[in-house]
Amino acid sequence: MTGLLSRKSLLAGLIVLSTVVARAETKLGFVDVQKAIQATTAGKKAKETLDAEFGKRKKDLDKKKADIEKMGQDLEKKKSVLSEEVMNKKQMELQEEMMKFQKIVADNQGEIQNKEKELVEPILKKVRTVIEGIAQEKGYTMIFERQGQNIIWAQKEADLTDAVVQAFEKAK
Repeated sequence: MTGLLSRKSLLAGLIVLSTVVARAETKLGFVDVQKAIQATTAGKKAKETLDAEFGKRKKDLDKKKADIEKMGQDLEKKKSVLSEEVMNKKQMELQEEMMKFQKIVADNQGEIQNKEKELVEPILKKVRTVIEGIAQEKGYTMIFERQGQNIIWAQKEADLTDAVVQAFEKAK
């Protein structure tokens, strides 16, 4: 009998607790963190740095790619006059150059991603601190990160992205 009584007491307590929680004001918001980062002065500067680095590397890669394509075209033109042995050797050289090029492209992508992470990470950390400050100051229960189309609908006031950008810029 005591087991049944304690279960009823527990159940009654849970019902009271859930009613209290349900009556508490829940204030929700969301932030498009990517958009916020890109809208800050620091984010724009990071993008310019990345674009400059990417542009320089792209120019070098485009030249290397053009050289390899020319090498392939030259080989195709000379195909009928070269011996099979020389042709095989030239094809191997072309394949080697293509593999080197693919490795350079992959290395460059990795380096650009690392540079992006290095530039964006401190901005992201500050954005999160700003979001936390806004949440505490304005009494938000929870703030979500908007990624893609995860939020189907929300009141315009729930979008805190612009407020985060303004607070970020003031917090310099």
